[in-house]
Amino acid sequence: MKIVSKSNQLDSYQAKVVASTASGFGLENMDVMFLSFALSSIIAELHLSGTQAGLISTITNIGMLLGGIFFGILADKIGRVKTFSHTIFIFALATAAMFFAHNLTAIYICRFIAGIGAGGEYGIGMTVLAESFSKEKLGRVSSWVGMAGQIGAILAALLAALILPTLGWHALFLFGIIPVIITFFTRRHLRESAIFTNSSKETHGNIKQLFATPKISYQTIALMIMAIVQIAGYFGLMNWLPTIMQKQLNLTVGASTWMIATILGMCAGMLTFGWILDNLGPRLAFGIFLTASAIGVYILTLPNNVWSLIIVGAVVGYFSNGMFAGFGAIVSRLYPTEIRATANNVIMNVGRCIGGFSSLAIGFILDHYNIMTVMVFISTLYIISLLVMLTVSNLKASNYKNI
Repeated sequence: MKIVSKSNQLDSYQAKVVASTASGFGLENMDVMFLSFALSSIIAELHLSGTQAGLISTITNIGMLLGGIFFGILADKIGRVKTFSHTIFIFALATAAMFFAHNLTAIYICRFIAGIGAGGEYGIGMTVLAESFSKEKLGRVSSWVGMAGQIGAILAALLAALILPTLGWHALFLFGIIPVIITFFTRRHLRESAIFTNSSKETHGNIKQLFATPKISYQTIALMIMAIVQIAGYFGLMNWLPTIMQKQLNLTVGASTWMIATILGMCAGMLTFGWILDNLGPRLAFGIFLTASAIGVYILTLPNNVWSLIIVGAVVGYFSNGMFAGFGAIVSRLYPTEIRATANNVIMNVGRCIGGFSSLAIGFILDHYNIMTVMVFISTLYIISLLVMLTVSNLKASNYKNI
């Protein structure tokens, strides 16, 4: 059975890889989004302060960083498939354990462990994809998997709408056990790639290789900065901007309506970005989307009715998060087999951990300044990411094509 195909059709094994990774990403994002929808109920039940509630997400992000580093190294040392199934199992069980969490300490512990599992899953899944497809198709395939993550967010919203009003937030987290099913499918149908099994294990999972030379060190740090901006923009859009628009522009739009419109825009953006990445190279793909994102945040001040706000949200989502899945594709190309999972997990989880604080930063800006200052802040982040991206030599089309 073929592992890599250059045709436009997926062979049977590649279809299983896409199904496993897409399901894993989708259900992981569903689990993560459960907290967003249940947070107000948790705050009310346990009488939490804003700081205590905010620390739940912070602890989750710290878990993601630590889990990403640990499981990335482990995947490079002992194998992607085995480690991938472990990460899914951990975040699923830890999410379901929230059913039994009746105090703040228990919630912190559950979210930290869930973060460890979720943080390990992303980079390993992207590595499995990279080693199962030809490099010419990796952008498009990554975009399919990225879209699955957004579908998971919609599924979380639907489950929250059905369960929270009747059964409460504890019952919602029980659905976090669903991803365990994926572990059995993964173990049964996926295998380690020939690229991995034939490589020398002596240098596998050595995090120092991410900083082996000045050029590689700069590349790693630059990609971390880009990932931080990517996550910061995402959290800003999903967590704050609907509230900002409603308060500043006196427009009322349901959070679920905003989320669905924005997610649909994100999915379309991912498909477009993946095509540009594969056909025209990463510098042009990121250049277009980062520039459009930097400009696009300002158009959020233009809507004067609900429908125009929803349309603008979809357009901004198209550009701001269309880039997300592309990170796994380029990191998998830029780093060798021996440290591919480590590179993916370290770079993206540094982005998650630091970029996740953007919600706090935006809240501070709103308390002391105004909506335009928020727009300038977000736009400046995208411009910084654009300038940094242009300095990474391996993202030039000619260099990237030959990697």
